[in-house]
Amino acid sequence: MTTVIEPQCGKAFLLKRGQRLKVIDPCGEQVSDLVLFNRQNPGEKLSAGKTFDFEETILITQGNRLWSNFGQVLATIEVDTNGRNDFLLAPCSPQTFEIMYGITGDHPSCFENLTRALEAFGVCDHEIPTAFNVFMNVEFGQDGRLTVKAPTSKAGDYLTIRAQCDLIVGLTACSAEDSNNGSFKPIEYEISD
Repeated sequence: MTTVIEPQCGKAFLLKRGQRLKVIDPCGEQVSDLVLFNRQNPGEKLSAGKTFDFEETILITQGNRLWSNFGQVLATIEVDTNGRNDFLLAPCSPQTFEIMYGITGDHPSCFENLTRALEAFGVCDHEIPTAFNVFMNVEFGQDGRLTVKAPTSKAGDYLTIRAQCDLIVGLTACSAEDSNNGSFKPIEYEISD
């Protein structure tokens, strides 16, 4: 069964060990923030730093594993039809829009959407880690400067992970204009054995 995350929204759900999560970009050029927590101990969560260390790359894609802050594998990326994701930038937040874009006032954000969705599983806002930004296209120059470009994902592109333990998953349809080439679209996901 396919579940839709509406534009600029988020959801949280359980993924059992061995199950697959397929994250789908149905329209193209739409980023999805993905965070993972060990269901048995939510203090164990997705870690960009450990993933970079143990995978020996910052370009995480098919065949790579997603590691926890405890140095354990949470999930393995089995399929990635787009091949371009980001694990450098934090979920967009009210501070992101104010500091980086000069936008104040109400604006949906991945951080707020993840906070609301994960609350039902006992995960607090300060426990949300840097997300694995599925389909996000962040380039980095020789001088280390980061540039957010339009996603390279096309309609129907998807990424599939297999859970290596029971997980709490947070997933969004990203709310940042620059990340999504100026428009907001849904994200879909499917869970299978």
